[in-house]
Amino acid sequence: MHRRPPRASRARTPGHARPPGPPTPPGPRRPPRTGRSDPPRPGRFPYDHEMTNPADALDEPPKFLTDQRALLDGYLDAYRDALHRKLDGLSERELRTSRLPSGWTPLQLVKHLTHVELRWLVWGFCGTTMTEGRAWGDRGPHDRWHVADDESPADVLAEHRRQWARSREIAAGVPAERRASLGGRFSTEEEAPTLGWILFHLLQEYARHLGHLDVARELADGRTGE
Repeated sequence: MHRRPPRASRARTPGHARPPGPPTPPGPRRPPRTGRSDPPRPGRFPYDHEMTNPADALDEPPKFLTDQRALLDGYLDAYRDALHRKLDGLSERELRTSRLPSGWTPLQLVKHLTHVELRWLVWGFCGTTMTEGRAWGDRGPHDRWHVADDESPADVLAEHRRQWARSREIAAGVPAERRASLGGRFSTEEEAPTLGWILFHLLQEYARHLGHLDVARELADGRTGE
């Protein structure tokens, strides 16, 4: 039986490449957005990610100020004031609600900063005797920040303002190099820090925690700013 010889394959050369097909016609164009943005998808925040309702700017000390102690006192007061501004307009429910996995609430943060000042300036620098329960009154079960149900937001905020005023009185006119008194928080000279160290420690506490509060406030209602 006669067999047909196999068909020889033809090698392509660069000069004989297959010509490209016709271009794909463009699809329909998406209409431009107008007005508000699209409704948020499930799990997204119900507000625009813009500074649509920025808080007031931080009330910093004058830019020409050169006295280091005056700058320190001025910035500390600016952050104390900013704490109250950042909470302005939040409902009691939001003040008692945590928006973060760690579980702290804005009201607990205020109480914590009140007791930070109490521990460092009253119990610490002045050497005032107080119980552990009073000094660490911002702590609850499992050593976590705590605000009792019968503590109203108005009371917690007012207590912070009272401690703020007391702290200013304690530090007013006192040299930064003065060491803390003994008998309260500190029992030896080696433990006792200077007033300047304490004030800088308070400043970094406020700066850190107000950054945390920025996040909580934005998650609550979208408000951002200094």
